[in-house]
Amino acid sequence: MNNDALRGKINELKKRKNAVILAHYYQIGEIQEIADFVGDSLDLSRKSADTDADIIVFAGVHFMAETAKILSPSKKVLIPDPEAGCSLADSCPYNDFKSFREKHPNHVVVSYVNTTAEIKTLTDITCTSTNAKQVIDSIPQHKEIIFAPDRNLGNYLNSITGRNMVLWDGACHVHEKFSLERILELKTQYPNAQVIAHPECQKPIQIAADFIGSTSALLKYTQTDESKEYIVATESGILHQMKKQSPEKHFIPAPPADSTCGCSDCKYMKLHTLQKIYDSLLYEQFEVQLSADIIEKAKIPIVKMLELSK
Repeated sequence: MNNDALRGKINELKKRKNAVILAHYYQIGEIQEIADFVGDSLDLSRKSADTDADIIVFAGVHFMAETAKILSPSKKVLIPDPEAGCSLADSCPYNDFKSFREKHPNHVVVSYVNTTAEIKTLTDITCTSTNAKQVIDSIPQHKEIIFAPDRNLGNYLNSITGRNMVLWDGACHVHEKFSLERILELKTQYPNAQVIAHPECQKPIQIAADFIGSTSALLKYTQTDESKEYIVATESGILHQMKKQSPEKHFIPAPPADSTCGCSDCKYMKLHTLQKIYDSLLYEQFEVQLSADIIEKAKIPIVKMLELSK
């Protein structure tokens, strides 16, 4: 079945089954175009809570689909490819983090939404890269904080909030691999280009950046900034929206050190295809299952985050 036929079948199934498709900015362009909502983690968390659909198909990674299930426990939440995990979430195993937390009993635990549902049960409040500073600033200065799992985002937040949070030693495989040397080489090729970077990048990339922000903040910056060229240090899927919103501008993906193609793809995000979305809807397969206990406990820090972000 070609893509045009698949799109027609997917739209037909969505209507018949009262389903909605959520797609993260890091999905391939054709999935972003078929989705009902496209966004970053915070936006999709809100959308999953607000939707009145019976079925949510989440074209993202597993922790995002879990968040949708936590916020909509009565809905059927499907993930088109069950192997779509997250290296950052995997870098924070439950038992290890539980022991880590027990060593800091008086600390407030802030965990990035890029964690498993189990980690969220050990969390006081979650955050996204969009609202992380707001979340940290909401905690009284005298309270000590554990931040997990991304050490690069944690270090960045320490630098802009003046806090000294205890950091879990985790990282994202995409954002860890950007090469400062290759970015500087691109700057000689495109001397007028702005370097824009996600705060999950390592500190040398952040220092070289003209602007640091969440995925949605990077997108907004390219729409409002007067520059015409950008070297983009985050997952390459966001370039689809950047080009769509600012077709007159030029966007260059920042290359990782070990890439010959100059691409910066998340191997997990890119597992989803139109065919898999169609199959997931047709057979209602790869449903996200969470126990009632985990849903109840994991929902508390997410709701705190959403209330703070209103």
